[in-house]
Amino acid sequence: MPRIIGIDIPGKKRVEIALRYIYGIGPTKAIEIIKKANIPEGTKADNLTGDQISAITAILQNDYMVEGDLRRAVAGDIRRLGSIKSYRGIRHRRGLPVRGQRTKTNAHTRKGKSKTVGAVRDKTQRKLAK
Repeated sequence: MPRIIGIDIPGKKRVEIALRYIYGIGPTKAIEIIKKANIPEGTKADNLTGDQISAITAILQNDYMVEGDLRRAVAGDIRRLGSIKSYRGIRHRRGLPVRGQRTKTNAHTRKGKSKTVGAVRDKTQRKLAK
């Protein structure tokens, strides 16, 4: 398992797939990085030499914002939206969908499991509820 910027990437996978385990790198950026580092596509991550790993590390540190820096930037952006009390900031704070999705139905991922609200009609059930 090669280690790049403090992240263990899976060694048995191709480099362009393994780089995606780093936060902030998707398919397009992964291919750009291996082209800049002159690594042939299809190379397994275990077969990378020390020079190739250092080339990838240098490219990531100089050209891209990844891992901790990116997480801090995103958290700061969300904090800023909340502090100026924008609509998006309020939605983030309440744990509701931010980008205009409907919430009457289908927002269960963001809102959580539905909580049924209602009165207990039976007297014995009311006593048990207390």
